[in-house]
Amino acid sequence: MGILRLAHVDITATDLELAAAYYTQVLGMDLTERTEDRLFLKCWDERDHHSLAIRHATRVGLDRFAFRVEREADLAEFERRVEAYGYAVQRVPAGSEIGQGESIRFELPSGHEMELVHDVVKVGGRLPLVNPRLNPESLIGIAPPRIDHLLVHAEEVPEVARFMTDVLDFRLTEQLLDGQGHQVIAFLERAHKPHDIAFVQGPNGALHHFSFWLDDWDHVRRAADILAFNGVTIDIGPTRHGITRGNTIYFFDPMGTRNEVFTGGYRPDPDFPTITWTDDNAGRAIFYYEGVVNQRFATVHT
Repeated sequence: MGILRLAHVDITATDLELAAAYYTQVLGMDLTERTEDRLFLKCWDERDHHSLAIRHATRVGLDRFAFRVEREADLAEFERRVEAYGYAVQRVPAGSEIGQGESIRFELPSGHEMELVHDVVKVGGRLPLVNPRLNPESLIGIAPPRIDHLLVHAEEVPEVARFMTDVLDFRLTEQLLDGQGHQVIAFLERAHKPHDIAFVQGPNGALHHFSFWLDDWDHVRRAADILAFNGVTIDIGPTRHGITRGNTIYFFDPMGTRNEVFTGGYRPDPDFPTITWTDDNAGRAIFYYEGVVNQRFATVHT
C-alpha cells in the first residue's frame, strides 16, 4: 500500500491563450485536452492524461496537487487515516474530473488541498514501449520528459511535515532548522528521489514553485538559452542547491507562477538518514554556489 508519485499539479491563470502558448511553445509540453475553462498538459515521456492542469480564473495560484496511489483500496485506507487525524475527506466520484477516476481530497495542515487518485487515463508517451529510440523527434522548447516535484508554503512546517510522514507515509529526506532548532523547510519523498514535495515557512495555501525534470546538466544550460531567447524572466540560475544537490533554474511563466527545471541529486535508499541544515548555512543550503538567497526568490508570488 502507498503513494507512488506526484500525479498532477492544478493551477489557475488569468489568460488561457497566453498560458497555452507558453507551456507548449517555450516549456514544450503537449496539450492533451482543452475545455472552455481548462487546459490539460503532459510532458513527452509521461503516459498519464496530464501532469499539469490550468484553470481560467481571475487570480493566479494553486488549486490543488494530486498523488497517485498503488492500489484502488489505498484510497479507503488513506481516507480512514486522514479522518482519524481529524481532517474531513471528500470523495470525488469517477467521471467528475477529466483524465482520472475516483479520488479523495482533503486539506493539509498547511491549508493546501491534496488529492489521492489511483485510476488515471493513459494516453501514452511520444516513444513506444518496444525498442524505443532515446528521444522523440520534433521536440519544441525546453521539452522536459516529466514533472518532478513542487514546493509550497506552510505557516507551521513541523505540523504539516508530521502529517505527511505519520498519515501519508512520506519520508523526510532533508530539513533546514532555524537558530532555535525550529524546522523551517522540510523535503519529503515517496518516489525514491530527493523530494516529491517540500514545505517552506510562509503563508498557508501558497505555491512557491513546481518543477520539471531534465536528464542532465547540459539540458539545464540549454533551457537557460531557450528562456533567454524567449524573454522569460529568470529568477535565479543556472546554479546548484546544497539541499538535494540538484542543478536548477527558476523562472516565471507569463502570469507570474514560478517554474523550475531540475536535474541531479542523490538517490535516497530506504534507510537513507535525514540530512539537516542549520540556520548559519541557510544560504548555502538553498543556493550552494552563491551562498545567499536573493530577495525575489524569498518572495511569495502565488
